[in-house]
Amino acid sequence: MSEHRRKPPQSQGGGRAAARRAAPQPSGRRAAPSRGTTAGSPSASSGEERPYGGRAEARRAAQRNGGGRRRVDEGAGAGHGGRGGGRRGGGGGGHDGPGRGRGGRPSKKRMIDYPRHNRYGWRRWVPSWKLVTGLCLGFVGSLMAAATIAYAMVEVPDPNKTAKAQNNVYYWADGRQMAATGGEINRQIVGIEQIPEAMQNAVISAENKTFKTDSGIDPMGIGRALFNMAKGGQTQGGSTITQQYVKNARLGDQSQTLSRKFKELFISIRVGTDMDKSEIMAGYLNTSYYGRGAYGIQAAARTYYNKNAKDLDASECAFLASLLKGATYFDPAGSEDIDRAATPAANRARATERMNWILDEMVKDNRLSAAERAKFTKLPKIDPPKKNAQLGGQVGYLVALAKSNFLNNNEKGITADDLARGGYEIHTTFDEDKVKKLATAVKKVRDANIKPDKRPKTDTFVQFGGASVEPKTGKIVAIYGGEDATKHFTNNADQTGAQVGSTFKPFVLAAAMRDGVRDPSEPEDQGDEYRHKVDPDKTVYNGKNKLKIKNYDGTVWQNEEGKEWLQRNDGDESYKNINLREAMIHSANSPFVQLGMDVGIPKVRKAATDAGLLDSSLSKSDVPSFSIGISDPSAIRMAGSYATFAANGEQMDPFSVTKVDYEGQPVYEHDDKPEPAFTSAVASNVTDVLRDVVDDDEGTGKNARLPGREVAGKTGTTDGNKSAWFVGYTPQLSTAIDMYRLDDNEKSSKKRKFLEMYGTGGQDKIHGASFPSEIWQTYMSEALKGLPRLTFPEPEPLDAEAYWGGGASSPPPSPSNTPSGTPSSTPSGTPSTTPSGSPDPSQSCKPWEDWTCGTTGGNGGNGGSGDPTGTPSISPTTTPPGTNGNGGGNGNGGFIGGPSS
Repeated sequence: MSEHRRKPPQSQGGGRAAARRAAPQPSGRRAAPSRGTTAGSPSASSGEERPYGGRAEARRAAQRNGGGRRRVDEGAGAGHGGRGGGRRGGGGGGHDGPGRGRGGRPSKKRMIDYPRHNRYGWRRWVPSWKLVTGLCLGFVGSLMAAATIAYAMVEVPDPNKTAKAQNNVYYWADGRQMAATGGEINRQIVGIEQIPEAMQNAVISAENKTFKTDSGIDPMGIGRALFNMAKGGQTQGGSTITQQYVKNARLGDQSQTLSRKFKELFISIRVGTDMDKSEIMAGYLNTSYYGRGAYGIQAAARTYYNKNAKDLDASECAFLASLLKGATYFDPAGSEDIDRAATPAANRARATERMNWILDEMVKDNRLSAAERAKFTKLPKIDPPKKNAQLGGQVGYLVALAKSNFLNNNEKGITADDLARGGYEIHTTFDEDKVKKLATAVKKVRDANIKPDKRPKTDTFVQFGGASVEPKTGKIVAIYGGEDATKHFTNNADQTGAQVGSTFKPFVLAAAMRDGVRDPSEPEDQGDEYRHKVDPDKTVYNGKNKLKIKNYDGTVWQNEEGKEWLQRNDGDESYKNINLREAMIHSANSPFVQLGMDVGIPKVRKAATDAGLLDSSLSKSDVPSFSIGISDPSAIRMAGSYATFAANGEQMDPFSVTKVDYEGQPVYEHDDKPEPAFTSAVASNVTDVLRDVVDDDEGTGKNARLPGREVAGKTGTTDGNKSAWFVGYTPQLSTAIDMYRLDDNEKSSKKRKFLEMYGTGGQDKIHGASFPSEIWQTYMSEALKGLPRLTFPEPEPLDAEAYWGGGASSPPPSPSNTPSGTPSSTPSGTPSTTPSGSPDPSQSCKPWEDWTCGTTGGNGGNGGSGDPTGTPSISPTTTPPGTNGNGGGNGNGGFIGGPSS
């Protein structure tokens, strides 16, 4: 080092180097002697600097001695007025200047400066802009490299392998094929030159405005779709036409997995690069599904307009483009068998709105002139659906029912459009033999009795429906939906609007046995401890015709207009005191209407839904006639709810699909367990009473007897004779049959009108005991052939006391015509709690006696006979040979001063 660069020697007593040398060393560590200085030398002990020492030498010495960030001695080495060295620096280097910053040399800077070498505290962890920029560039570069590799490796599948509409195959319960239906039979590939420009422009404006310029994907379109969806507005969708074409024709995979989405994305980019836009457009329009089994634009043009695709005008193209959003909800013919919201009226409104929106978008995009647009203000005329011949007879109804059951119960989100593309194997519960036998039984009765040519005023518009359900499993083994699914489109086994009449009475009886009648002396919101459980043999009600119905507390029931209700029995038959078993046998209305009021309509409704009826099918009105069937459940649900009694109180929802596979892989399997609806005591007693309806010689269901088998059932006829039912069961099978006349000429199903059946089939009045029970008996005789003759469980004793309701004031009857099968709980004589005669009006009523016990004669003198023997004065009209009995008609009474029926 040159002489002029050296600093002059420091004085003996000061200077920063001397201060450092003089600083005490940390414990446990000795400072190394300075270069050129030996231990024990005077210069070492006194801190004397070497002649050519300087700050650099001092710094190195301090580092060797553990300095740097360590404190030096307080007050060491300031020159004139120099400050003592502290943590932040040593003493001044002459005169008054303070020393430099912290001792020690900074750490070495690394290639990736993080944590940062020259920052302290939180600043040490904040990355620099260089570091952030480098990371972003590296991330983008990695993505580009990965995308490049993926693009190079992806292979575009052969469209000939995937652009096929596959069959959906439906199987009978035994595994044999029932029907094969799908879109492959209705596809005709056409070139782009046969597809009108208006059709291409319609889908571009509706689905993908940037189609002509994008590379197969549209990030902006995806963002715009999400934004419009968040606003609740109409959206074009996030997928481009290229992506939809790839999904439909190249992948053959409709799953919503992330891997499939990425695969679609890269294939779309490659297709967008390698294929001409006109090819992609033709491929998209030729592979898309338009509903009604039509795949491709040519098939759609033929299906909806009976013309070739090249002849479509702009409005027809806009309509067909709207179907691509989902034919189920835009086909004006409706798809109510799939979704009740897809009615013809609702679908027409949606299709019109969508078509107009597409035409307006075409004008905005300069793809259609305003003058041309002005020509189209209404939905163009569309041909009605053409029925598939292989779905004729009952098969069409079975397929529709199975399809609906699967779509409404699968948990994978499989939609009607997914199903329409085909590839599914649907295994049903339907027994082909039983389906044929049910159809044969209906045809036999129809052909023999219904003559619309001879009796056009009474025998037109006659419809039959039916369903058969296994009690233990809930399997729907057979239905009758109508004469032919290609001619009569409504499934009569499903809900039709036909009221069930007196077949509803078993639910009233079940509610009374399970929940009990309310104590007249207690408030309406009383608990179960204030209810009296009912026994069908010990409970007696007034069976008078035109009985004035009362609330449970004895007040006369009135409607909103203050009118009272008089309940009529079928044929105006009047019964005096009658127990509930006899009332069910004769289908007397008055006892069950008053019983329903005493139990409470909400409790009756709950019993019906617990048995298996849908709440949506039940009347929401709590009027007295609710208990005698003003609701309109389907035949399927009626068979299923009676099956609950057949299964001794265990309820299973009826179902029609056991499992579904897609291309060999399971996608659905039915899994259900029985729910306890009623105790075995309640269920077995309901069954025992319904057995007497069939077995008793005066029972309304005697026409349904099956020799050698135990049968329980109930007839039903509604007010105005507008529908008639028979629902019955054996231990193995529960079946419901209904009959009605429905004027189906109306355009809207909501305006269809049920017609009276007086004179239909040559009979004065149609009862459940006539044609419905005849069909039931014919079908069940054949359906049960070869099956063992099982018996019902014996009725269990009920914890119930004698009770008189509805104005009955006599002792309970001991009917002489009660069959030998009557349970042991039936009293052989007058119960000990029953008075020997009519109670004295002066006597006070006992807690569980009826609220009219202090009166004599009941309503109009028919409340009690005062017969000391306790035998009821029941004198129903004897059924002459060759007639059908009273059939258990509803006879919904009337208001006082109003009509009587």
